[in-house]
Amino acid sequence: MQKYVGAIDQGTTSTRFIVFDHSGAEVAIEQVEHRQIYPRPGWVEHDPLEILARCREVIRGGLARAGIGAGDLAAVGIANQRETTVVWDRRTGQPVYNAIVWQDTRTDGFIAELARDGGQDRFRSRVGLPLATYFSGPKIRWVLDNVPGARARAEAGDLLFGTIDSWVMWNLTGGAAGAGTGSGRSAEGVHVTDVSNASRSMLMNLRTLDWDADILAVMGVPRSMLPSIRASSEVYGEAVGDLAGVPVAGDLGDQQAALFGQTCFEPGEVKNTYGTGCFMLLNTGTEPVASKSGLLTTLGYRIGTEPARYALEGSIAIAGALVQWLRDNMGLIRSSDEIETLARTVDDNGGVYFVPAFSGLFAPYWRSDARGVIAGLTRYVNRGHIARAALESTAWQTREVLDAMNADSGVAVTALKVDGGMVRNELLMQFQADVVGVPVIRPKVAETTALGAAYAAGLAVGFWSAIDDLRANWASDREWRPTMDPARREKEYRLWKKAVTRTFDWVE
Repeated sequence: MQKYVGAIDQGTTSTRFIVFDHSGAEVAIEQVEHRQIYPRPGWVEHDPLEILARCREVIRGGLARAGIGAGDLAAVGIANQRETTVVWDRRTGQPVYNAIVWQDTRTDGFIAELARDGGQDRFRSRVGLPLATYFSGPKIRWVLDNVPGARARAEAGDLLFGTIDSWVMWNLTGGAAGAGTGSGRSAEGVHVTDVSNASRSMLMNLRTLDWDADILAVMGVPRSMLPSIRASSEVYGEAVGDLAGVPVAGDLGDQQAALFGQTCFEPGEVKNTYGTGCFMLLNTGTEPVASKSGLLTTLGYRIGTEPARYALEGSIAIAGALVQWLRDNMGLIRSSDEIETLARTVDDNGGVYFVPAFSGLFAPYWRSDARGVIAGLTRYVNRGHIARAALESTAWQTREVLDAMNADSGVAVTALKVDGGMVRNELLMQFQADVVGVPVIRPKVAETTALGAAYAAGLAVGFWSAIDDLRANWASDREWRPTMDPARREKEYRLWKKAVTRTFDWVE
């Protein structure tokens, strides 16, 4: 019997392949970064072929580190940066344009046009999302309108759309060359997505879990381009290449994968992931909950033929990306790890608040006209204060989302499960507990995004028999409790909110 499950975690800045054992412990990890392409202000792109090469590279490296072959894996799952949009030719496998990344704001004109008839919430009752540049549907429209010949090729059935999970899976299961899918040969790779990724397109109806014909017509997106929508945990096909013969059996958007990896299977359970952006998800059970506080109603996951599970989500565009910006654009630090050391050279933020609205503001504001602001500067302020304000911005943004979550759900969150790269930053985690006023808990396995994809894949093939097996694997590593005086917390929160208002109406 196979002893392991693999997970491809294709994120915004890097790709990982992680091998897990039956206890959910990490056996081996391989990780490689890829280029961030910024053709114009507000535009963010990736090279889909580079991402594919990185996936193959980390698969080979991860298997080698674990000292195993493909035959030792019971299944492989995929977690992916969501909303990032790839359009490619089904006959050649070549993308027609770079991947347009979720942070990209080039569709703001089209979004404003859509909002003229029905406002920002025009489709919210059907798709759970406000009109925003964040989602993949408008990005498909941009490609069809701006890449010469793309619309005609799409309407002829020659082009396929996918978020990164679909792009990777199509190639992993054979791509244009065709490969075995467990039921004979197919003309090409498997073209599917799961409910969690489809729910980020602004094109999927929350109740039918299918593409919404009316919205497709308004967006101008041919249905023939779109992948079929499947459960998050089922066998989609078999891999070729380095993972030849391994069932591809898990598919989740990265934030939903983290919800799954944190074993938030009961309504009311919540997790917060600190990555390029920051994303809080609350399991709301088998019914979608409409937000009145600026959150997204989204799909959490679906296991096989069981009813789908929904979630409320608070999405923050810039968290770890701010640390990268201080490193790469400003040269304030040489490596991301140095941010904590630099921030600890001062006792507080020196009155500085850093609102990183580089791609506008996401939850709970949804302001595409906002841009980043550093407020409260005086001659007293030094590099340490800027570093500290940068870290604190992630905690304050999380506080705003948690307040919205409490208002929408009617249940006060009593503890915050956290994961992602920034949770190793102990200064940030203590400040986070201080400003939300509840304990912050880091699990033993911080790579919960990849773990969630592995869990989904393993469940589909019987490697784990039930979600109770997964719950038994979860263990706490460290807990931070609030120590800040409540009066100070609320005073600083008021200043943060004042700084946020300074970002509004910048783009005319």
